[in-house]
Amino acid sequence: MSSNVYLLVMLSISLVFSHSSGAGPAPKGPPSAPNGPAKGPEPTPPKGPAKGPGTTPPKGPIPSDPNSIYKSFVECLPNQSPQPDPAFASIVYSSTANSSTYTKTLVDKIKNLRYNTTSTPKPAVIVTPTKEAHVQATVLCAKKLGIQIKIRSGGHDYEAVSYVSSEKNFILLDMFNFKTVDVNIATETAVVQVGAQLGDLYYRISEKSQVHGFPAGACPTVGAGGHISGAGYGTMIRKYGLTVDHVIDAKIVDVNGKLLDRKAMGEDLFWAIRGAGGSSFCVIISFTVKLVAVPKVNTVFRVERTMEQNATDILVKWQAVMPTIDHDLWIRILVQPVTLNKKNTVRVTFMSLFLGDSARLLGLMSKQFPELGLKKEDCFEVSYIQAKLYWANFDYNKTKPELLMDRHSDTVKFIKRKSDYVQTAIPKAGLTAIFNKLLELGKVGLVFNPYGGKMNEVPANAVPFPHRAGNLFKVQYSMNWEETDPKTTETILNQGKAMYEFMTPYVSKNPRGAFINYRDFDIGVNSGDGFASGKVYGEKYFKGNFERLVKIKTAVDPDNFFRNEQSIPTLPKRNKG
Repeated sequence: MSSNVYLLVMLSISLVFSHSSGAGPAPKGPPSAPNGPAKGPEPTPPKGPAKGPGTTPPKGPIPSDPNSIYKSFVECLPNQSPQPDPAFASIVYSSTANSSTYTKTLVDKIKNLRYNTTSTPKPAVIVTPTKEAHVQATVLCAKKLGIQIKIRSGGHDYEAVSYVSSEKNFILLDMFNFKTVDVNIATETAVVQVGAQLGDLYYRISEKSQVHGFPAGACPTVGAGGHISGAGYGTMIRKYGLTVDHVIDAKIVDVNGKLLDRKAMGEDLFWAIRGAGGSSFCVIISFTVKLVAVPKVNTVFRVERTMEQNATDILVKWQAVMPTIDHDLWIRILVQPVTLNKKNTVRVTFMSLFLGDSARLLGLMSKQFPELGLKKEDCFEVSYIQAKLYWANFDYNKTKPELLMDRHSDTVKFIKRKSDYVQTAIPKAGLTAIFNKLLELGKVGLVFNPYGGKMNEVPANAVPFPHRAGNLFKVQYSMNWEETDPKTTETILNQGKAMYEFMTPYVSKNPRGAFINYRDFDIGVNSGDGFASGKVYGEKYFKGNFERLVKIKTAVDPDNFFRNEQSIPTLPKRNKG
């Protein structure tokens, strides 16, 4: 194949990062920054902790400044630890006590420049546990001090839920040291700690087997904690369903500082953390997942068509065939406004993983999707781990699989994402209108991720993620930019909102669905009234599963200790019981 540097360039606008980081983000987002989101169109977040029913944090002697919070934590942790540990002093950082390590720890895993500015709210303390007991003590001390805790596993986190807050004081529990992946081919399972990245998991599986894989995201730098707890999906979604469909156990620390597995936490809480984001309920330490079978020979391809090359007609056919075509086939669509030969047009890119050889794929495509015009020379036969390199934009012939474990292999940019679900095929006239709108705006790309297959076979309430049968594909609105000018940020954020509004006639309704791993504060945040504002975004993410999540939240965390700007709220006090 040609150099994958070419692939990287061509994906620069609309590349999908299928996950987010481990915890969750902040109400209406952190205050705007000079080099980040501009003020004006972005709503101003409430100042200080929210005070409405279901959002009131536990009362405690909240220290007033980072230095006193740091001292209080260093003093508290040994007293709350299940066992004596002299290491506590070396895992707690603040901007006053050990500023250089604090800054490096905070910034090193930020992958969205919108939330890496001088005015972005910073945690008073960062705790970097290396043992489960450290996590237990941190939860208990945060409760005792009455301070909000944010939990980061180190992924993309589109709205910085895991390391920024609208509350005045908060601490960051950074789980990056929990990055072990233990693969057991005999049982076809793996224990994945939340600080690991998907690339770690893929590589560790490939070390032991060429015929096992795991149905998770395409980007290797996605954090396992956030990706799995937010449901997760990848190139095998039509064959094997969601990432979270293959979770069989978990280890957590609950609000009382107890270390629990699936049996100890109970099936309700185990259900909730598989798709609703774990940081609403607990601190997740690890997931135990079931591996899946993959063939020795797989096929990938990438075919591009412009408006002038009948891209619209081909996309009409794509919508018709993808719901029922062979479950081994997944074809993602990138829709991008581009300039070619000094002419503005829209380019539609068809990117595929097929679980089988090219001969079978070409036979399938010639019968069911001949409009794409797929040729033998478009297809590349690869092993499963090579397919992961291909989708990560590496040259799979020259790149060692170990590079999948590189925690800095993606480019850090300014990023914004939004999401939708399409339940009725968009007619040609609608697609033409969408293409024209993309040309008018200029900075928004769309990504269409097909459903069907296994997704039609799993009930909507199997896990909190409800968007299964009845959805043809998911839409991601993709905005990436590098300019630091606040006006550029404002313009691009407004373009994203305009495109989202334009798509209203073509997407799901009542409620208009959204994907929690594509965090988006535009659809609502907890504004201080607890359940009422939580229901706004909660029903978009979880539909009919939202009420069950609220009941579970109220049962396991009645004082709403684990909270963020889009967390699951508790029931109002008067309704409890």
